[in-house]
Amino acid sequence: MPIDRRIFGLGLGSLGLGSLGLVASAAQAQTARPWPYLIGADVSWIPQDEAQGAVYFENGVQKDPLDILRGAGFNAIKLRLFVNPELGYSKTDPDRKWCGLDQTITFARRIKAKGFHLSLTFHLGDTWADPEHQAKPAAWANLAFPQLVDAVHDHVATSLAAMKAAGCAPDLVLIGNETTFGTLWPDGEIAMPVPTGNPVTDAHHATPPAEGGLDHFATLLKAGLAGVRETLPQAKTAIHNHLGRHWGIVQYWTDNLMQRGVEVDAVGFSCYQQAHEGDWQTTFDNFSRRYPKTGFFMAEYSSRKRYCNDLVHDHPNGWGAWIWEPTRHQEAIFDKDGHNAGEGPRPNLLSQGLNAAEAPGGAAPNAPAQPPKPRPPQSHGGRYDANGLLDVYRQMARDYAV
Repeated sequence: MPIDRRIFGLGLGSLGLGSLGLVASAAQAQTARPWPYLIGADVSWIPQDEAQGAVYFENGVQKDPLDILRGAGFNAIKLRLFVNPELGYSKTDPDRKWCGLDQTITFARRIKAKGFHLSLTFHLGDTWADPEHQAKPAAWANLAFPQLVDAVHDHVATSLAAMKAAGCAPDLVLIGNETTFGTLWPDGEIAMPVPTGNPVTDAHHATPPAEGGLDHFATLLKAGLAGVRETLPQAKTAIHNHLGRHWGIVQYWTDNLMQRGVEVDAVGFSCYQQAHEGDWQTTFDNFSRRYPKTGFFMAEYSSRKRYCNDLVHDHPNGWGAWIWEPTRHQEAIFDKDGHNAGEGPRPNLLSQGLNAAEAPGGAAPNAPAQPPKPRPPQSHGGRYDANGLLDVYRQMARDYAV
């Protein structure tokens, strides 16, 4: 699909910070959230686990896990989409193509039939994109930058067109996942001159060996956002920064992208850990003051469930919060074999121990190399029982009147 790349132009770096308000107001005309507050869950693992025999119970009664979530007050679901997962994430099960377009459509139709708000994150890769990994999909690996821009646009536009035709178009679309340090490395990689406070990410991203820079990063985001607006003009758009705890980085990142014409309705944040108690609140308070016409939300979190949601709900431009894979990740809302089905809660503060969700797979600087350990195939089948943490959400839904 030919596109006019001039609309993603690179010549916007000269815009002053005084233009930020104009860019933000173009993205969203009012401060108020566009929907009732969204009590969300990111649950792309559910159909994959069900295929391995997972069954879900509440009070001893087997139920569709989506019905369990709905009954506990959840009103929003988020899914992720990979480009060709059979070459990456789903390589060991290539016929299933987990988190590929066809499988995502099948699950999205099931979600929509239950009455949920639906969000979709484009990872722009064949497997996970996160703070430590933003690899280009194999099909795009050798493209020159102009063709890479086209590929992002076309992937977003054609995927959303297929979901629209299937009757399961998303309501909110995120371009990129945890793109604090850019996307589609090295073409869209950026250096982060502001220290993160995490030794892993500081070691890797202060001076990356190769980077495309902010102009290229913004151009790739704008290509994806254009694909959304052309295909689903009614859908809201967002980008995703993984350091909701770090206002200095959030401001640097958001200011620079807005300077370069990246217009979105909202920004999502991952909120797994803080450097100091109150960091998330500091970010949300400052974000609301600096970008009053732009919404925000927690795109990922796990522990401190009521606290996290209250922080977002307290702001008129706070759209909601999505707990990440709550069936079996970190502080899960299901039990398995008499124990929490996740790894359990993680430290709140960096000083209490690093949460791997901040730098998945990253090794601390100067750490000795560890030989890979053979891992047997892991199945996530079996019985999952809803636990008492669901009561937190039931009360939340009542208090928020959703």
